[in-house]
Amino acid sequence: MRNTSVYVCQSCGFESPKWQGRCPSCGEWNSLVETAVSTRKSPLRRGFAGQAKSLSKPLRLNEVESLKFSRVTTGISELDRVLGGGIVPGSVVLLAGEPGMGKSTLLTQLAITLSDKEIKNQISPASPSARRGRAKIKITNKKLKITDNFLNNVLYVCGEESPGQVKLRVERIKNKNNSDLYLLPETNVESILVSAEQLKPSLMIIDSIQTMWTERLTGMAGSVGQIRECTQILLQFAKERNMPIFLIGHVTKEGAIAGPKILEHLVDTVLYVEGERAHEFRILRAAKNRFGPTDEVGIFVMEDKGMKEVKNPSEIFIQNQKIARAGSCTVVTMQGVRPVLVEIQALAVQSQLPVPRRVGRGIDTNRLQILCAVLQKKAGIPLYNQDIFLSVAGGLRVFEPAVDFGICLAIASSYKNKTLPEKSVAIGEVGLLGEIRKVPFLEKRVKQAKALGYKEIIGPTEFQTLREAIKELL
Repeated sequence: MRNTSVYVCQSCGFESPKWQGRCPSCGEWNSLVETAVSTRKSPLRRGFAGQAKSLSKPLRLNEVESLKFSRVTTGISELDRVLGGGIVPGSVVLLAGEPGMGKSTLLTQLAITLSDKEIKNQISPASPSARRGRAKIKITNKKLKITDNFLNNVLYVCGEESPGQVKLRVERIKNKNNSDLYLLPETNVESILVSAEQLKPSLMIIDSIQTMWTERLTGMAGSVGQIRECTQILLQFAKERNMPIFLIGHVTKEGAIAGPKILEHLVDTVLYVEGERAHEFRILRAAKNRFGPTDEVGIFVMEDKGMKEVKNPSEIFIQNQKIARAGSCTVVTMQGVRPVLVEIQALAVQSQLPVPRRVGRGIDTNRLQILCAVLQKKAGIPLYNQDIFLSVAGGLRVFEPAVDFGICLAIASSYKNKTLPEKSVAIGEVGLLGEIRKVPFLEKRVKQAKALGYKEIIGPTEFQTLREAIKELL
């Protein structure tokens, strides 16, 4: 084994044997950094037949044993929903998001919940092992059962903050000290694994992966080589010790996880925390999940004492819509498999510019341009001299075509200064020819709207074209 060096792009992870001014993969300038790596010749290449016999052999499908993994509930139902029912022992979860979205806060709440003996006893049924705070929850076909030791203590690795800062956040979230929550101010992966081997925690949280470094490489912390190697070491440790590990990763301006995108391929689950800083709502999505679905979302509200779960988000996003107003329309959007009612607000005003503006917040601006063109061409509403401003109330981001009909009705309502019928919900996709199309999960959307007191459902079953709907409703 000998050491050599390669040049790794800090934007995309491309490797080159020599330095180049511009990355041939992503086109970034001056992004290649020299990184030391170790090389080891393959036993097959060297012709060692004795070592080749120990390599893995192909197995028939019927010879492979079916995996039966258990889950541990976190005590945070929205997080359990996104994870697929709880934490799988030995899994590595990457939690990513922009700064200020509440990544550290959410994982601090998770650490508090799993290390709090009182909460453990509420999560687990009463048993001698549960009363000691050492219960493991196993999901079977019928119900949850207590198995052997799992819930023990939690190790929180403080890479960015000091233990004092983390303790302040813990006291802010819950005014009580947790005896089973351990803080480790360390950034060296080898030292972290030594401490974890001695403590044997049930869960380890790394905050954040960008601050970690390993002695195997010479690059600085945060480089592509260091992040990739540290993640690989932690992944191997998690699988060998059957210990779940949560990694916090930052997101760049382009929306990618800082450093390498390759982290998404290494870990078992990738979670994203989305939201706007001006609003308190946070949405937790699963971009990848080897042990559960990726179409579930969790909705939280950022408060002084941490992330509060939202059981019925529709009541929050439409709480201020008491009476019908011009330029307002209620739509039903699917957040994962959960229907959520939100309010679309539109404002059409006389433009003073040669090219009228189309500004959308919480919606794709290109889609707004298309819908304005359809309104003008197919519905006969002259918007060529109108500035259109559109907003999704509450700060939620909506990108599915099922809200097209509601957007068009809100714009037409603002232009004509007329209100839509009270307690009405618009559901439907608008085509380029002005037709109103059906959308998926229509029955589920209608059921949720009626459960919240909305009596009139406006959709493709009531109207065939956009012109017909605007003429009838406005």
